[in-house]
Amino acid sequence: MLLYIILGLLIHLVFFASIFDIYFTSPLVHGMTPQFTPLPPPAKRLVLFVADGLRADKLYELDENGNSRAPFIRNIIMHEGSWGISHTRVPTESRPGHVALIAGFYEDVSAVAKGWKENPVEFDSLINETRHTWCWGSPDILAMFAKGASGNHVFAHNYDAYSEDFGAQDVTKLDTWVFDNVKEFFHAARNNQSLFSKLNEDKIVFFLHLLGIDTNGHAHRPSSREYLNNIKIVDEGLKEIVSTLKDFYGSDGKTAFIFTADHGMTDWGSHGAGHPSETCTPFVTWGAGIKYPQKVLAQKFDDTYLQEWKLENWKRQDVNQADVAPLMAALIGVPFPLNSVGTLPVDILNSTDLFKAESMFTNAVQILEQFKVKMTQKKEATLPFLFTPFNSLSDSKQINILRKARSYIKQKKYDEAVSLCKELINLALKGLSYYHTYDRFFLAFNVVLGFVGWTSYASLLIIKSHCNLTRGVSKEVKKPSHLLSCGFVAVGVLLALFLLIQACPWTYYIYCLLPLPVWYAVLREFPVIQGLVTLLLTFPPSHFVGYLLLFILGVEVLVLSFFYRYMLTAGLIAFAGWPFITPLWTRAKSTSLSWIFFCLLLAVFPLMPVVGRKPNIFLVVGAGLLVLLLSLFVVTSVIKRKDSFVNEELVLHLLQMLSTVLSVCVVYGTHNSLLKKQGLPLINQVVSWIILASSFIVPLLSPLILFDRLFSILVSSMSTYLLLSTGYEALFPLVLSCLMFVWIHMEQETLPQSVVSCKQKVSSIQFTYNTDITRFRDLYLDDIRRAFFLVFFLMTAFFGTGNIASVNSFDLASVYCFLTVFSPYMMGALMMWKILIPFALVMCAFEAVQLTTQLSSKSLFLMVINISDIMALHFFFLIKDYGSWLDIGASISHYVIVMSMTIFLVFLNGLAQTLTTKKLTLCGRPKSHLI
Repeated sequence: MLLYIILGLLIHLVFFASIFDIYFTSPLVHGMTPQFTPLPPPAKRLVLFVADGLRADKLYELDENGNSRAPFIRNIIMHEGSWGISHTRVPTESRPGHVALIAGFYEDVSAVAKGWKENPVEFDSLINETRHTWCWGSPDILAMFAKGASGNHVFAHNYDAYSEDFGAQDVTKLDTWVFDNVKEFFHAARNNQSLFSKLNEDKIVFFLHLLGIDTNGHAHRPSSREYLNNIKIVDEGLKEIVSTLKDFYGSDGKTAFIFTADHGMTDWGSHGAGHPSETCTPFVTWGAGIKYPQKVLAQKFDDTYLQEWKLENWKRQDVNQADVAPLMAALIGVPFPLNSVGTLPVDILNSTDLFKAESMFTNAVQILEQFKVKMTQKKEATLPFLFTPFNSLSDSKQINILRKARSYIKQKKYDEAVSLCKELINLALKGLSYYHTYDRFFLAFNVVLGFVGWTSYASLLIIKSHCNLTRGVSKEVKKPSHLLSCGFVAVGVLLALFLLIQACPWTYYIYCLLPLPVWYAVLREFPVIQGLVTLLLTFPPSHFVGYLLLFILGVEVLVLSFFYRYMLTAGLIAFAGWPFITPLWTRAKSTSLSWIFFCLLLAVFPLMPVVGRKPNIFLVVGAGLLVLLLSLFVVTSVIKRKDSFVNEELVLHLLQMLSTVLSVCVVYGTHNSLLKKQGLPLINQVVSWIILASSFIVPLLSPLILFDRLFSILVSSMSTYLLLSTGYEALFPLVLSCLMFVWIHMEQETLPQSVVSCKQKVSSIQFTYNTDITRFRDLYLDDIRRAFFLVFFLMTAFFGTGNIASVNSFDLASVYCFLTVFSPYMMGALMMWKILIPFALVMCAFEAVQLTTQLSSKSLFLMVINISDIMALHFFFLIKDYGSWLDIGASISHYVIVMSMTIFLVFLNGLAQTLTTKKLTLCGRPKSHLI
């Protein structure tokens, strides 16, 4: 069993990692020549304000009284500058948002996962190209650009990381700290000659990162009074900073201003995915080199924002987030960031037509340089007869477009030159994408080959273990041919040489060579394949087709549940009808009625709103009270069952009841404390961590009797789950566990007497430390159904309270009983544990199903993996790299989730075995197992 687990785990880790080589490789190339506009720039300095987490609609809309909550910005839009929406890309997180704004490229997901505080990949940025840059704000963001810059020209001023507290009394201090420090900085500069001289040079940037809005959005939601008031405070702060700069520089007209955001935020206070509330951020710019407002009679946009914001008469000029970097570079005359893929929005510039044309030409050459480097790299790493160039932008076409654009500029045909440069930029970006995804089909083909091979091999192992299909096959056929092994070795050597000649990364060797041993193992089982085909030919075609269609339908329901949660409801309603098509209804009517009731009750959860969008602390308290009532019932039964009133089991139940009471009190107390903006009480935090730690130990003290152990696991898990809940989801594990208890009874009732000679009562069965029980019986069709039930219940555990295929479904409020200071890894770990608790409950229940039905754990594991792999293969083919960013992000996350689930199954299987079979004893007695 261990060998199969290790083999399966390694193969699936490779399949999981492949997605990062196929879709998430870094787009960066190095070796380009810096490009800058050869004309005097309109501005000497630039001020960049980034309001972290600010939604465009919340800034631009009018309040209930018809007034703007940002009057200074509204005045800029109407009298001084240009405005629009900056469209971001997924993942809508702080790090990639700032990289897009300041460096001009969209960071790959694999780099984002490596951290907030350091540069996981080397890249050029606007800050790196400036003469001097001064930054104020969050340490997470400032350090990223300060450490990535060459030289000592970047000066970062940040507050302490512990100031980022979601439970603090007033987080607007994060923004007022920035504004106050900037004003003090300019005041001190008047008395510091060295600093005064630096501030009066050209090509300088002031970067103000404002985190208060994002923090208030997470803590209170974007529609809250706190979030909206924070916008007013930022607006007032902007007015003060602009006034300070005008006083310092004497209104010399050489300062450009840009106000924008790194990402938006959903109505429930999260971000990361591609919803318009997350991808639509404000973009307002004014000052040197920026056009004044333009009044128009009509504008054509696909949305209704202009009418809602009462801005339909002021020209709206939208940009992509990466376009901001070349705009800033052009305004102050520094080289465009080398890795930028942004297109300069020339319509925003208030400069000569010559400057616009030259800047656009520089932008085109800068992006073309990246294309040339990328093409050269790919050409050098590919055999000449296999290399397929990007024909839409050949060398001759590049030269012709550049020559023609330069000619237009000399002839003062500036509009034609700008248009031609935009065409060249579009072609170069398409070419960059072409070479970036050059090996995608080749890698995907090998991964699919490995998928199909592994699934085939796992299926053959199951059949071989439980069906003697090789009786009619001669011994000569059974012996593997030496020619077969030699053939596979030869193919492997040729593949390795092919990859070596092309200087491919070491990961390519794994993806290409892995399918060979897998398919060799499949073909070694040719006698089993031959026997299986013979058996299927004797099977009635109508029965075979019926079972196949039923299996396909079941898998498709599982796949569709990733897109539509109500498919889980449909599946659970179908499950409720299971007793009626089997003898269960007549054999165990009361158990069947319980099954129907809990299936229908659980079916309600996927129809409810996603967790976090409508928090309700009273439902969490209600769930805790239900657990207490259930525990009280069990305690009563324990007292009746035991001779002595006080015993170890009773003490354990009372401790667990106390833990539940403490959880309810902590949840309620923390909620009230945060409402009053008094922060997270230390005693609540300590108790929460103690309850979390004890939830791993306490179940191991309970008896190994099946239902006693499962109930102990449930109560301990619920104590932790309550602390991580914000609403109705607190009831979910309770209902799920009730269904699992009934399922154990139902599965035992399905067993015929011939299968289990001595069928025990479920109440008397004990968990035993057992590696496999294949010897007890052969495999039946019911066992395939049990494997499907397990996968379906795991999907229900995953999506029952929210479609967490989107990053924005994670609600930070879930962890406020444990910590409120921003800590991405700790918060992520706690939210991951919240997801895993329902998983663990399902897996523990299935350990009991395996025990009561005497089902082979090895075969079951392989069946579950096969079903999961078929789902993963679905999502592999559904991955998109085109269309809306919402679709692209969702398609990738679906594959990652189902592959993670497959890998987690190994961990969950081990966790379930530990929780159900290990026994610790109090009073210093030794640890024991029941064998």
